[in-house]
Amino acid sequence: MLWLLPLVPLAGAALVAAAGFLRERSAGGPDAILVGGIGVLSLAGTLAIAGVLAVSAVPGAQGSTSVAWPWWGPIFTPRLTFDALSRMMAVLVPAIAAPVVLYAAASMRRDKALPRLVALLVAFTGAMQLLVLAGDMLTLIVGWELVGACSWALIAFEWHDAWRVRDARTAFLTTRAGDLGLYLAAAALFSATGSLGFDAIGTLHGATLSVVGAGILLAAAAKSAQLPFSPWLFAAMAGPTSASALLHSATMVAAGAYLLARLQPVLAPASWLGPAIIAVGMATSLAGGAVAALHSDLKKVLAASTSAQYGLMFVAIGAGFTAAASVHLVAHAAFKALLFLCAGVVFNVAGTLDLQSLRARSLGSSFPLLAVLFAVGTLALAALPPLGGAYSKEQVLTAAAKRSIWLGAGVIVAGFLSAFYAARLQLLAFGSPGRTSGSNPEIPQSDGKVSGPRRAISVMELAGIAVLAALSLLLGILWLPGSRPLVESIAGGGLASGAGWELPASLASIVAAVAASWCLFSRRALLSLGLPERAREDAADWLGLPIVARRLVVDPVIALASSLAALDDHVVDAGIRGAARMAALASRSLGWWGERGMDGVVEFLVRGATGIASVSRRVDDARVDAAVEGVAKEIGRVGAGSRRLQTGLAHQYYVILAAGVLAVVAIAAAGIVLTS
Repeated sequence: MLWLLPLVPLAGAALVAAAGFLRERSAGGPDAILVGGIGVLSLAGTLAIAGVLAVSAVPGAQGSTSVAWPWWGPIFTPRLTFDALSRMMAVLVPAIAAPVVLYAAASMRRDKALPRLVALLVAFTGAMQLLVLAGDMLTLIVGWELVGACSWALIAFEWHDAWRVRDARTAFLTTRAGDLGLYLAAAALFSATGSLGFDAIGTLHGATLSVVGAGILLAAAAKSAQLPFSPWLFAAMAGPTSASALLHSATMVAAGAYLLARLQPVLAPASWLGPAIIAVGMATSLAGGAVAALHSDLKKVLAASTSAQYGLMFVAIGAGFTAAASVHLVAHAAFKALLFLCAGVVFNVAGTLDLQSLRARSLGSSFPLLAVLFAVGTLALAALPPLGGAYSKEQVLTAAAKRSIWLGAGVIVAGFLSAFYAARLQLLAFGSPGRTSGSNPEIPQSDGKVSGPRRAISVMELAGIAVLAALSLLLGILWLPGSRPLVESIAGGGLASGAGWELPASLASIVAAVAASWCLFSRRALLSLGLPERAREDAADWLGLPIVARRLVVDPVIALASSLAALDDHVVDAGIRGAARMAALASRSLGWWGERGMDGVVEFLVRGATGIASVSRRVDDARVDAAVEGVAKEIGRVGAGSRRLQTGLAHQYYVILAAGVLAVVAIAAAGIVLTS
């Protein structure tokens, strides 16, 4: 049944694509109910199978079950493993994907491209299921590549816009650069052990273990948008809102943190790896929080927040508490998908994602239910108890403080930034409006494009968002006494014991962040933060990291490629062109020799043969033919003379006979005389 977890959504994606194709051919347009229904049902079926398997495995929560698919010998055999962490993810992925697909079907119900979108979202889920269940490097790489391919297709979904295709290429190539680390790790593992199984990593030591750990960290950092790979998440905003919601919550970006949490026990002997993971995560959580606090685009604020939140997960994993990272991954998936879907509705009804324009729209009074649902997500993002996001954030803080008091302080600063930009989002998008910008329904977006017309919110859109809001609220049960053993059993690891100061310090930082947001909002400085517009925009673009990357990586690579191209043209190709010219010269020389030499020999032989044939013809005419004709004439004369003897007279025949006898006797006598 484990193979059904990736195969059911992949089959559902194929059915969605087929149904959309047939519907378009027969009726001329997509049927949102049919397409969305198939997609949601396939994900619901996947969730049901995962739930049954998870419940049946609870008694052996610390153990694992593996199934293999014999393919190409004992080494290259895809294997799925169902342990505590993969069990949790196998349930989480379809649970988040189902309401996202429901929202997609409702928001694009009149779009002819709906079947393609739903099919890609469902296939994305199946690919992620394969990744989280992978029990060896081979299966992991297959799922890893499928997730990357689906994300590229979703980001470039509206491929008629060249800038979307460009952004999809940027995101794809950035993550692919990190993916090389996964191939390096697999090659080193196979070279050292002859196996690709995860359990073989536990047998490594020394330099080989370091190579495997470095490769996995590189791949995980790129996938989870950690520094220096974080800017690709802004490029991913080119995709539809539903794609962003799924990509940021339970699939693409979650893959890196999940992989590190899954392999942390076998990678732990590499003493340098834990501090490296912490450094990457801490730097990203602070930088991502700063960028989110500065940006003016709603979706890009959420994207920067995603990098920051996964940075906190990296901190917990590096500190050795994977359960804290896992529970935060679950809580983050729920409230981040919720926030992205709300952002999609905001764009549909307001025609813009620019926070300054939204402040003038008064969406809080126009759409109070949407404002409340969005508030559930922002409160969870701000880690305000008793929401599940607050519980998971506290577990990360406790894990960090257990490792180092200074690391715990860094997490509190990151938490302050999270609460600040969460309150900033809520106030600017749904808070008290300022002066309206006029009655023109077309307001420029943050990227300079003019938005389309506004439309009403559908019930099904709100239903998908409400499911995620309910899940975020439901996770508040984690605060109940006695939940700790259950969390540790589900996450497959232990939680750190708090020192008592973490929760008060965290709450104090949240209160300070909300107060600062409200103060700036009251003074109409919450958007700019009192900074010059140009400076704020430059800092909001990942603190200038894309410029540094362009100058330190992109431009040198392009310059190197241009130099190699020139070298190829003037050196390599010059040699090839010289060889071609030499070959042409040799060909012409051989042609001349053939015409002047070989053709002359052939002509001489032909002329000699012709002369010999002419002489032979003359000799034949003058000698051979004359001799033959002379013999023939003599034979003719003898024949004519012999005919005269045939007179018919008997006495003449007797005379001839007697002469013959005498001749025979004479010859015999002569022979006797000679022999004697």
